[in-house]
Amino acid sequence: MDPSHELNREAISSEIAYEHQGTFTLDEVREFVDRAAESLLTDAKIARHVPLLVSRYARELLTASAQTKGLIAKKVPELLFVCVQNAGRSQIAAAIAAHLAPGKLHVRSAGSRPTGEINPLAVQVLAERGIELAEAYPKPLSDDVLHAADVIVTMGCGDECPYFPGKRYEDWDVSDPEGATLEEARDIRDDIQRRVTDLLRDLDV
Repeated sequence: MDPSHELNREAISSEIAYEHQGTFTLDEVREFVDRAAESLLTDAKIARHVPLLVSRYARELLTASAQTKGLIAKKVPELLFVCVQNAGRSQIAAAIAAHLAPGKLHVRSAGSRPTGEINPLAVQVLAERGIELAEAYPKPLSDDVLHAADVIVTMGCGDECPYFPGKRYEDWDVSDPEGATLEEARDIRDDIQRRVTDLLRDLDV
């Protein structure tokens, strides 16, 4: 079954527009919902929980856009982790950063060519540290989240990750858990945690 068949874009748009009264019009919200749906449904990237994920991603894009335009004030620094598939490394880094500094920063992750599912090994090795990835899903990289970010950490996406002047960039040489053994995935998790901890110390959060 085509996952788009269960997607009621108008209902999602109306709900989000109600939440953003005074900031975005219904027509503007519809555009973000359409963008979210087209991004996530391209090449059947997602097959389950379509309305929920499209709704969540549209909200994320709206928030990032509002922050960039100065319509919503940033309360904490914005940290963005980017890899190719947004299924392993960037998800691990984002989850660890949010776990270590709850409420002290806003963390996002994205992929230059996101896959359909989170790597099961990433889920497993984070669970061993008491970190859940239950609500995570691969998301495409967008100009909205790039513009909203204060710090952008790239991992293996090279020239596929656009450069925006005025942002702090770090490029981490971290192995991909795709095709790794469980022990190798644990080593990758530990490597990422060390790097995240150092970054958070440097940001003083």
